[in-house]
Order: sequence, then structure tokens, then C-alpha cells
Amino acid sequence: MAKKKFHFNPETLSYEQIEHTIAYKLKRFLIHALSGVFSGAIFFFIFVSTVQSPQEKQLGQDKSHMEAQYRVLERQLEEVQLVMSDLEQRDDNMYRVVFQADPIPLSVRRGSSANTEYYAQLLDMTNSEIVVSTTKKLNELKKELYIQSKSYDDLVLLAKNKETMLQNLPAIQPVLNKNLTRMASGFGWRIDPIYHTRRFHAGMDFTAPIGTDIFATANGTIQSAGWKQGYGNCVEINHGFGYLTLYGHMSAIKVRVGQKVKRGDVIGLVGSTGKSTGPHCHYEVHYKGEVMNPQNYYYLDLSPADYDRMVQMSNNAGQMFD
Repeated sequence: MAKKKFHFNPETLSYEQIEHTIAYKLKRFLIHALSGVFSGAIFFFIFVSTVQSPQEKQLGQDKSHMEAQYRVLERQLEEVQLVMSDLEQRDDNMYRVVFQADPIPLSVRRGSSANTEYYAQLLDMTNSEIVVSTTKKLNELKKELYIQSKSYDDLVLLAKNKETMLQNLPAIQPVLNKNLTRMASGFGWRIDPIYHTRRFHAGMDFTAPIGTDIFATANGTIQSAGWKQGYGNCVEINHGFGYLTLYGHMSAIKVRVGQKVKRGDVIGLVGSTGKSTGPHCHYEVHYKGEVMNPQNYYYLDLSPADYDRMVQMSNNAGQMFD
């Protein structure tokens, strides 16, 4: 039974019993009810936040285990990428050098292989950062593996064509010059025989009597045969693999355009046609459109000692013949 409550009435100087209205009682009930509900909600939240169910404990353990596996996978991917980097360096700096092939550009090897929207979708997943990081590394590795695989396919093809390439590589002098007595002027800056000014000499000059045989220095196809400004009667041979050789100032041409020739075939005779001050053969080597120093292409013709002597002689700064 609820206790009765009284209050003092100063007018009557007596204690009078307090009578609560229904609205007051309802208000008091609602206050107590809401306080109870609020307190219960707080205690429930604390309980849920601090006490894990067996399923939650298992999920937490599974998550930690998965994160550990991802970290191990990332380390393994980094190790594989180091191996790939070594293979790429060997490919560019050794294998392709052997076959005289251009290295694969870094932009091709490291080109983007996945769009950014794909990675953005991964950010919405649980453990998004480690998932995105691992996925990116995996995609980069897949791209590098594909490029490297294609490169090895190219190298296999180059290996099969190596014998052909060696036959098509300029490797002898264009005239007989066993004692190196016919070398007149080398590659580089020389004195012009007519204008007496310094001019770049794009080849090597070999003096010889008019009518001396001029040889193809490698297998190839005659690209041009006829008069060429400055060179007089001139023959150009396309050897493939980026190589082209030029023979100038001939007294006679012995080949025609489109004809296949082999190393050592006679393609013309020494003369003094065009811009020339005496009988000689002007010889040039071009690789992928760039003029090269012919002295680097006589390895089948000279002994090491003769080669050293030829290099010293060709480096003289004397006057050229054309």
C-alpha cells in the first residue's frame, strides 16, 4: 500500500493529505518507464560492445588470420617482382644485346593493366586497403609476366634467325686490303679535298686502281644501283635487320636493283666518279637510319693486331678523297 503524503497548510496551521490527480500519476509513470527503457538500452549497448558472441569471436579470428595471409601474400608478390625485375634486366641488357634487338621500353613493361573504377569498387570491401594493394601488385605482375613471355617468344625467333642475321651483318672490307695499304681516310671530321674546310666524313675511303673489284660486305638485296649526287656511280645494299651499306665512286656497276647478293660477291669496280679526287671506294654502314663507323664491321677480315692497327690508321685527321 502506497504511503500517504502530507503537506503543511499555513492558513489552517495543520497538515493536510496530498491528493494526486490521474494526470500527475500518469506523468510519473511515463517518467519512470522512459528512464527504465533508456537505462536498459545503455546497459544493452555496453553489453553488446564489450561481450562478444562465439560467432563474433570466430569471425574476428578468421579476419585476423585472413589479414595475416594477405601480408604473407604481399611479401611473396614482392619477392616474385624482384625476380621479374632481374629477368627484365637480363632480357634488356644481355639477351637482346646478343641478338642486337632494342630493349622493351619501360612504359610498355609498366603500362597500366586495370582501370581505376575496378580498384574503387574494392574500396567498399572489408579490409579494402590490403585487398586493393594486393590486387594492384598481382595485376602489375600479370602484366609484366605477359610482356616478358612475349619478349622470350621474340628472342626464340631471333635465335632461329641468328645464323641468317650473322650472314647479313657487314663483316668484311669492301676491297682486298690484307696489308692495310689501301686505307685512305677514316670516319669522322676530315678536311674536304675541294673546299679545304672541316666536314664530317660518313664512311671510310679505300684507295685502289681503277677496275679493282668491290665486294658486298654481307648478304642482302640491292636497293639502288646508279648515279647518286656526290657519290657518282653508287650501289646501296639492304641487308635487313636494320642494316644498309653504301659503295660510291664506282667506275662500273655489276648488279641491278632487286638482285640478291652474298657476302664476297663483286658488285662493282673501283673508280673516281662523282665528287672524287682520285680512284677509291667510299664505303658507309647505316643501322636503323643512323650512320655508323665502318671500322666496327670488319671482324671477319682482320686479326686482332691488324684491327688495332686499322683503328689507329682510320682515326687520323687527314684529308679525305671525296
